[in-house]
Amino acid sequence: MDSYAQPLHIGFLLLPRYTLISLSCAVSVLRMANRLTGQPLYRWSLHTQTGNAVESSDGLCLHIDGSLSEAAKAGQLFVCGGIKVESTCDGELLNLLRGFAKRSTPIGALCTGSYALAAAGLLDGYRCAIHWENLASLRETFPKVQVQQGLFVIDRNRYTCSGGVSALDLMLNLVESRYGRKLARDISEQFICERIRTQQDSQRIPLQHYLGTSQPRIVEAVALMESNVEEPLGMDDLASYVGVSRRQLERLFHKHLGCAPSRYYLDLRLRRARLLLLRTDMPVIDIATSCGFSSAPHFSKCYNELFGRSPRQERRESGLGGEPLAPLATRG
Repeated sequence: MDSYAQPLHIGFLLLPRYTLISLSCAVSVLRMANRLTGQPLYRWSLHTQTGNAVESSDGLCLHIDGSLSEAAKAGQLFVCGGIKVESTCDGELLNLLRGFAKRSTPIGALCTGSYALAAAGLLDGYRCAIHWENLASLRETFPKVQVQQGLFVIDRNRYTCSGGVSALDLMLNLVESRYGRKLARDISEQFICERIRTQQDSQRIPLQHYLGTSQPRIVEAVALMESNVEEPLGMDDLASYVGVSRRQLERLFHKHLGCAPSRYYLDLRLRRARLLLLRTDMPVIDIATSCGFSSAPHFSKCYNELFGRSPRQERRESGLGGEPLAPLATRG
């Protein structure tokens, strides 16, 4: 690897009751990048709004390197949120965050840190990720923010993830974009990660949390879709089962999920197929059949339209060399 004159300095802003696992995953990727290359590619510092230590949601306190103002020279800033994030976003904090944006500092967020960025207006017109428990409230509170269901989102100079171990995937993708795929894969292997997940991977989100409790017809329709993947239901039958007309069902899906029920159903089947591709040794034609596709070419065409690669490319690009995975039960 080529020598780099200056390491990238990343500042982490810890909000009270932040999620420790997300911070640990993010920092661990940076540490491993330095270790594997033998070069100081990254350095990092921990900050709070005032410079005083704050407890994580686990009740643990870490050494703090300084206040948020002292992170002004960082090359990137990540806001680490956790529970009750709304109560931590006072006017002073939001103004400090806006100051980083004015200096064109790339800004990211781990877990509910996305809420702080949205409250500061720094996600207006951007796509972002946040933990599934906060999806509906973020969407309703900040309508200018394009809230996504993904594990993480990289949109221009905004980097957000949904929390938990998704911070690992976000940072691995950022390492790859800066230093190449090989280093990202080597880091992943050190952490016993089966694969590096991408922005196309979605959180497993209970629909009630995504929509709230006001749309039981949609929740029921999606439950029927999930139960009928191999032999998909027709839209007229689906509407009949949930007690509405087909046109009304289409209106509900367009209004609350942003797509037709047939599109949602197709994406659901394709995402199920993607899991089978990456986690089993099933032949592609068997996966196609089990997910309701009548032919491999039709399956491949639909898959490519959603994910930007064919099913076989998916397996190959996931680092499997074009070979299917061993059955889960036999992996050591």
